Amino acid sequence: MQRRFFLKQTGLLAGGLLAAKGLMATNRLSGPVRIGIIGCGDRGRGIIHILNRMPDQFQIVSVCDVLDFRLSAAKKIKGGKRWTTYKDYSKMLRASNLDAAVVAVPLHMHYPIALEVISQGCHLYLEKTMTYNIEQALDLVRLMKERKNQILQVGHQYRYSPLYYRVKEMIDRGDLGKITQVDCRWDRNGDWRRPVDDPRLEQAVNWRMYKAYSGGLVAELLSHQIDFINWLFGVHPDEFSATGGIDVFRDGRETFDNVQLMLRYSGLGLIGNFGAMCGNAYDGYLFKIKGTRGTLSLLTDEGVFYPEKKIVKSKAVVDGVSGASEITWDKKGGVPILPEKTKDGTQYAFEDFYKRIQDGFLPDSNVITGARTAISVHLANQALYSKQVVTWERNFEP
Repeated sequence: MQRRFFLKQTGLLAGGLLAAKGLMATNRLSGPVRIGIIGCGDRGRGIIHILNRMPDQFQIVSVCDVLDFRLSAAKKIKGGKRWTTYKDYSKMLRASNLDAAVVAVPLHMHYPIALEVISQGCHLYLEKTMTYNIEQALDLVRLMKERKNQILQVGHQYRYSPLYYRVKEMIDRGDLGKITQVDCRWDRNGDWRRPVDDPRLEQAVNWRMYKAYSGGLVAELLSHQIDFINWLFGVHPDEFSATGGIDVFRDGRETFDNVQLMLRYSGLGLIGNFGAMCGNAYDGYLFKIKGTRGTLSLLTDEGVFYPEKKIVKSKAVVDGVSGASEITWDKKGGVPILPEKTKDGTQYAFEDFYKRIQDGFLPDSNVITGARTAISVHLANQALYSKQVVTWERNFEP
């Protein structure tokens, strides 16, 4: 599969940054990678469980969080009694017993912690969205251009799923024809809050609700789908329109609980519709890619291809689409694009993280692609909160 990492319309191409050898690690590790986890909330603990299933690849050495109850919860996980605990990530990184670190903290802390991980010489798995703002994203690109012995992988795990690789193959092959629309949603019915015993910890626990710490629903949910469209077509949106509001839970939050984005990819003649809400869970996760020859309907672990009726002369038209030995049509006239559901995408991502540490090659989700998506998320939020059309400017060069 051809890997399209890079931007066609921005200065991120400057300085030969795209040469894989320019971002290739030169050091190699033997045996399990000694890794530390910075951030032990839901996501951090979820990653710990995955790494525990990969003992030949990773050995958890230490965990860090500023909140005592999260550290306690992490220590109760299998193997936790062996881990050193820290409340200060700087002390953890200076302990010099780590090969790599996972950063799964509130968005506003991604950049400063990433800088310190990199300065200590560790490989870095940095959760999405890569950075809080555009300047930080471009600065990490410049920094990693100089760090030829380190891997920085961003947690956009769709880039590692066999399902989404299959989708990319189909698009590249032209199975969907001319694609002009994508419809994406990630909905839920709930306030998205965590219980807080001590009111002083409200913003530390419910950081997603506050603009100083979070990019809201766009950064936390829709960034995955935005990143995948960026990867799928090798471009980024260049025009951003959005609307939204605090329409369900008027509880002091600052980030919107009801958002709708419309992103224009002018070079492709493509419109991307991305929405998320906290007031209805019927659609849940929805991802549809629509072309003149058919539609792909995706979940996180399975996908179905619906050919347009006018091109279906026989079932054999989709012989090259399904991975199954015998095509099985559903009641709506669709066919699965893989014979079975896939695993959690995060496990595929960490399998690749281990391989990239060993071979030094650029990850599929790297500092450049991470910057492209972080910039897209920031501009989408700018359009959302300003109620104005925002464009991708050429001055986003390192």
